[in-house]
Amino acid sequence: MPRCLPPWQGSVCADAFLRNESVCDSLCPFYNELMPTDMTIRPLLAIPLLLAAFLALGGNVASANPEEGYRMKTIRLPQPIPDSHFSLERALKQRRSVRNFSGAAITLNEIAQLLWSAQGITSPDGLRTAPSAGALYPLEITLAAGNVTGLDPGVYRYDPSGHVLTPVSDGDHRAELARAALDQQWMRTAAAVIAFGAVEERTTRKYGNRGISYVYIEVGHSAQNVFLQAQALGLGAAAVGAFDDARIASILQMPKEERPLYLMPVGKPLPP
Repeated sequence: MPRCLPPWQGSVCADAFLRNESVCDSLCPFYNELMPTDMTIRPLLAIPLLLAAFLALGGNVASANPEEGYRMKTIRLPQPIPDSHFSLERALKQRRSVRNFSGAAITLNEIAQLLWSAQGITSPDGLRTAPSAGALYPLEITLAAGNVTGLDPGVYRYDPSGHVLTPVSDGDHRAELARAALDQQWMRTAAAVIAFGAVEERTTRKYGNRGISYVYIEVGHSAQNVFLQAQALGLGAAAVGAFDDARIASILQMPKEERPLYLMPVGKPLPP
């Protein structure tokens, strides 16, 4: 609670600064030195004083919008396993598109491994699991988690540089994504959906319009990595390219410069 709360209780200070004690502490000197002793007019003078202090402090106040606060968190993912006893040849031979999922949960470790296979960093100079024209990396990976042990349902952005997830919005969006993908209802039973988006300008500013083709090539590389990693983990995945771009971008809250290219529902397959 703010240290100056007793005389300010129920006023602007209590409402606006309750979540940020350091800011409130900074305001207390303003309050003690400049505020009149008449308690009836203090609340009236508090508003301009608080605004001035807020600007002086660079706006360092917790947002009143819970959605913005939600985005500020990051979730550190389990470290990927760089080796396993499941051979590449076996994964290539067994890989199939899976659209019949059991509905069972998958783990945060499995999600971490899948995301790393898509765009994980594999060298000190920032090179990744999938090749990229000019090492420009236009792809962005978004996760719509629905049934993942250790991870709340919600939309998350994958940050390869820290191998972390940044929450975008909460709630299970699998049904919305299925409807936006021309009502492919089988997608709802996947534990999660991995979405590949691209900021094409990162590539086209060097390669011109030809760079658009390079982006499409790159998303194919990245998605195949996820297919093979899913197979090695005993999971199933499928590629979805039929969807309403605008609706997918809205559901996943993609930035305006990013375009959705590819969806991959992933989960536990039904037994044969």
